[in-house]
Amino acid sequence: MKTGIIIPCYNEANRIDQQAFVDFAISHQDYHLCFVNDGSTDNTNDILEKMQWKSPYNISIVDIKKNAGKAAAVRSGSQYMYGIPEITSIGFIDADLSTDFRDFKDLVKTLHRDEKLMVFGSRNMGTGAGIKRDLMRNLLSKFIKQFIGMILGLPIRDTQCGAKVFKREIVPFVYGKSFLSRWLFDVEIFLRLKKYLGKEKVMKQIVEQPLMRWVHVEDSKLGMKDALKIPFNLTQIWLNYALTNSGNTVVVDHDFTIAASTLSTQRTAA
Repeated sequence: MKTGIIIPCYNEANRIDQQAFVDFAISHQDYHLCFVNDGSTDNTNDILEKMQWKSPYNISIVDIKKNAGKAAAVRSGSQYMYGIPEITSIGFIDADLSTDFRDFKDLVKTLHRDEKLMVFGSRNMGTGAGIKRDLMRNLLSKFIKQFIGMILGLPIRDTQCGAKVFKREIVPFVYGKSFLSRWLFDVEIFLRLKKYLGKEKVMKQIVEQPLMRWVHVEDSKLGMKDALKIPFNLTQIWLNYALTNSGNTVVVDHDFTIAASTLSTQRTAA
């Protein structure tokens, strides 16, 4: 069994910890790292290629030529990973390693031990001594949390943590359709799971697990202008998933599985 980790990257040349990723890849052959270069305008792709050269069998790169946002990058990575048969679970973390590998491995361990469909990290459960946030982000996080709670109607404390892992079987239902939002796709993930599994069953199939460490790294790609759009974007998501038929049906997009198969073939040929 292997676990695939998607790492979306946009202009990460100055802050990605190359050695940490390479060391992890070399020492963990049961993991496969998939870096998605989301239209970076710096030399991020060159750095990723150097990292791949050091561990070619379990580091892959998906290169998106035009910036499409984190949601599209993670979805592209999931298509690639789904096309590799030996991968039994697929997750994602941020390129700045605000959630470290130790915590992510704990999420994977819970996923398989407890036979859940999804396990995700939480910065809001009060057990992680290493959780650090700046004041503005803390205030914004509390506001967003209340709004998201109203939309989801589920007892989830932290939807936006950038560390989540899924069993392979649920991946086409989570990522089968394009996301409405570039950044708030985590909310859409929970709405899709809620629709697919039902409100009562969904909480039995997912686990919110406290992180031991999470640190906000400066130079975030989500600026104040983007932050001010969050209430509007959340309202759009709510309207599409709660009030219209298009958001109320979880459908596997056949293009997803076709793309996954094609990417797998290209990887094998390479």
